[in-house]
This record gives sequence, C-alpha cells and structure tokens, in this order.
Amino acid sequence: MAQVTLDIGGRQHTVACRDGGEPRLEMLGRMIAERWPAGLRAAGNIPGERAMLFVALMLADALDESENRAPEGSAVSEATLARIADRLESLADALEHTPPNA
Repeated sequence: MAQVTLDIGGRQHTVACRDGGEPRLEMLGRMIAERWPAGLRAAGNIPGERAMLFVALMLADALDESENRAPEGSAVSEATLARIADRLESLADALEHTPPNA
C-alpha cells in the first residue's frame, strides 16, 4: 500500500492508497488545495473542519454542475434526457396495457 502526503492549507496529511494510485490522489489533493483559500475565507479565516466543509461544498457544487450540464452540442442535459426516456417508457408501458378500441 502506497502513501501520499498532501499539503492542504499549510498542513501535511498522509493518506494511504493503492500502489499506482499516487498520481490520482496527488491530483485530487491539488484540487482541494486550490480551493482551500476560498474555503478558508468562507469559514471566516478560521482553519479547520468548517473550512474543509466549504471546500467539500465547492467540489460537490462543481460535480453537480458537471453532471447536469448539457453535453456539448446538446440542447438538454443528461439528467433531462434520462427523465424524458423514463417518461417515454412509462407511456409505452401504459399503451401496452390499454385494451384496443373496438
């Protein structure tokens, strides 16, 4: 098992990962470290759990935005397409179970 030391907000955090997973873990650590100053400001410049919470919320917001953003060249998001597909399947099921008009 490999270990990576991440520097976030001037503090060192050693984290274990699978062998070969070090580059990805370092990249994820950089994503957190890049957002640390904004998280710290949002927490009133008091380092600790609250600042890390704000960093986590920023990353969750970015993830949500990327998951719900319309694919390039598309007029609707993936989530909207999934809802449309679900609705069409419901309509098809209803039609299959409706007796024909005589």
